Amino acid sequence: MQPFNPWGRLQSFVYFLNRWLQRNWQPLLFLFGTYVPLAIFAILAMQIWQLEGGLGWDVAIMQAIHATANPILDRIAAAWTNVGTKSGVFPASVLIGIGFLYARRWRFLTYWLIALPGCVLINRVAKLWLHRVRPSLWDYPPVPEFSFPSGHAMASMGFVAALIVLTWNTSWRIWVWLLGGGFVVSIGWTRLYLGVHYPSDIVAGWMLSIAWAVGVCLIVKPLSLTTISGSPLALSDQGGRSQASQNISQRKSGVGGKSDL
Repeated sequence: MQPFNPWGRLQSFVYFLNRWLQRNWQPLLFLFGTYVPLAIFAILAMQIWQLEGGLGWDVAIMQAIHATANPILDRIAAAWTNVGTKSGVFPASVLIGIGFLYARRWRFLTYWLIALPGCVLINRVAKLWLHRVRPSLWDYPPVPEFSFPSGHAMASMGFVAALIVLTWNTSWRIWVWLLGGGFVVSIGWTRLYLGVHYPSDIVAGWMLSIAWAVGVCLIVKPLSLTTISGSPLALSDQGGRSQASQNISQRKSGVGGKSDL
């Protein structure tokens, strides 16, 4: 009987876990990237539908943030909040889309054109459906639209989540996580500081954008591989003949290299 080897057992378990994750990453991504965020959004939406006003923790968080108010932060919040939509995210999204078009990154462009405009459309529909009135805890110029979910939160999170998807296999991924996460949180803070959203509006916007970005990723598959006779070949988004097309030509070539294509 062989002696018990904890380190060997641990290595075996890690190997099994790695193989299992490789085979089941899509269901796991759907579970934690789409289903769980949608469930959180649904819970918040049901509570708001029943209570109509702010939740208990909504008001407490807003009051804590408002206690830090001062003229300098007032100017910073008023200026920075627009970067989450018309002054930052929207023009940056257009420029990135044009870049994908110029580079002929068709899968990236398709994903981009569905993910980001989709966030805007979903936000409009959700606001009209739940018609939650904006908070009025202190003076601030009134905003005509409904409150739930936050459009700024959805736009900023949708933008960053889509970038994370498209940079997943690159060295830029960690920077997008760090800088993008800070950007999303800062935009959420401005909406709370200015008193135009409840915290639940912000969280709901984040969850809805994550669910949409991941769901579209699972359908469009912007980073997918195609397989020819069992060999994975990256789909080419560049002009000219792709590597996949070249391999198909080689397989159909006759003796002497004459292609039937």
